[in-house]
Amino acid sequence: MKTRTIARHFRESFKSLGRNSWMTLASISAVTVTLLLVGVFAAIMMNLNKVASDLENDVEIRVMIDIIPEAEEAKLAEEQLLDEIHNMPDVEEVTYSSKEQELSKLIKDFGDELSLFEQNNPLYNVLYVKAVDPLKTADVAKQIDSLDNTFEVKYGEGKVEKLFNFLEIARNVGLVLILGLLFTAMFLISNTIRITIIARKDEIEIMKLVGATNSFVRIPFVLEGMWLGLIGSIIPVAAVTIAYYNIYDLLAPRLKGELFQMLEVTPLMYQVNGLIIFIGMFIGIWGSFMSVRKFLKV
Repeated sequence: MKTRTIARHFRESFKSLGRNSWMTLASISAVTVTLLLVGVFAAIMMNLNKVASDLENDVEIRVMIDIIPEAEEAKLAEEQLLDEIHNMPDVEEVTYSSKEQELSKLIKDFGDELSLFEQNNPLYNVLYVKAVDPLKTADVAKQIDSLDNTFEVKYGEGKVEKLFNFLEIARNVGLVLILGLLFTAMFLISNTIRITIIARKDEIEIMKLVGATNSFVRIPFVLEGMWLGLIGSIIPVAAVTIAYYNIYDLLAPRLKGELFQMLEVTPLMYQVNGLIIFIGMFIGIWGSFMSVRKFLKV
């Protein structure tokens, strides 16, 4: 296709937006409202997914090591246990905490009254173990429990399984909702663009009758659909970015140090805005292409 022809198609697509201003405004409004919902929901779902991942990654196994009176024998036993756990294929990280460190944590959490136990510490040396896959925490805990020199292995049995089941259900529900919203967006936007093109069917028929090829007729409409999607995504991009920035600026300092953390503005907004623009342009092009096709058979 010649450069001059391509330039003509671009000029015609821009002119059509102006000539059919009311239909253009209706299409852009439909695109804007729908993409705004998509953007807001996408930002919410990505943050909820992060919360779910943080909860999963926070699950760890607490291994209390047997107390052995002989210091040298106790050290060898701890080193052997540490090596055995490290060599398990499903173990990602192992952290050693002495009974003195464990007591310091208790004093910090529950007050100086517990400092009385410093002279006669009743606690155990502990290994904190994280699984490569949080869903395998229970299996890893059972393997560790079968090893020698373990007094007790805890990982929140019963509660952890319920947590993982809840998070899996929440992810699946979120996926279904966002797919439903994307389908709704495609339906609304493509139908609005189709109505715009139906109103101009006479124009298409005249172009066909004077000998215009299908591609010559179709390309300006496809470009017009792309512009509608692009222009309609500007307000959602700006609105979602400004709203999320303000919400993050308000909540992030208050959540500092807490388990739940919001995703940072970047790269989240690049991802969400990229999704908004892509959906707007794709549906605009697809809706125009499919709508024009039925009028090309003259």
